Amino acid sequence: MVTRVRHARPDDAGIVAAVAAETFELACPPGTGREAIAAFIAEHLSEGRFRAHLGDPSRIVLLADVDNEIAGYTMLVAGEPADPDVAAVVAARPAVELSKCYVRAAFHGQGVSKALMQSSIDSARELGGAALWLGVNQHNERAQRFYRASGFERVGTKHFLVGDELHDDYVFERSV
Repeated sequence: MVTRVRHARPDDAGIVAAVAAETFELACPPGTGREAIAAFIAEHLSEGRFRAHLGDPSRIVLLADVDNEIAGYTMLVAGEPADPDVAAVVAARPAVELSKCYVRAAFHGQGVSKALMQSSIDSARELGGAALWLGVNQHNERAQRFYRASGFERVGTKHFLVGDELHDDYVFERSV
């Protein structure tokens, strides 16, 4: 099994949206309502939304491919953090957000997330970032362990809206 990571192209918008819809619920805390998850997917993870992201020069979407099957993706966003809670705790500038980092359940434990993370760190450098930051739900301990193992440290907290449900996230940061 070989994992290849590449930059997504505009014609990948459909597959990125499908993988995003499949994987988003994996990161939600237990008890998150199905309606809230569906609303978030419809608003933020649609094919049209990813088509726009793929045309935005401040964003990079990376796809992990294993044996010609898309196993996961990440999305990076360059620029000053828009959330004041994040801006107050992310120390290094310029900062790049690791906005999305998801691997399909069938590929967990196969090194896909590590390959995506390394490519994301490299891409943050390409975007001119001094730091990479992300938000992770406070109940998602598996993801937190992965981010710590990837060199991130918890630096603060922020809120994250899923549909009409407000969740608490930790903010993690690492230098690139």
